[in-house]
Amino acid sequence: VYRLVQEGLTNVRVHAAGAPVVVRIGGSPGGHLAVEVVNGRSSGPPGAPGGGTGLRGLAERAALIGGRLEHG
Repeated sequence: VYRLVQEGLTNVRVHAAGAPVVVRIGGSPGGHLAVEVVNGRSSGPPGAPGGGTGLRGLAERAALIGGRLEHG
């Protein structure tokens, strides 16, 4: 979970610098865990183009523990 949140925050910093961001973590012991990183629009110039490896890495990490990644 730490790495998922870390990569999500890195993506916000790179692609939406200065935008407000909210991290939500929910679930229950022994149950499912949900991690959500949501950002608003950046007030600065467009972010750097991404190589796509960040989201791919997040999806791979989630899949390793039986989870999935949704982004948009």
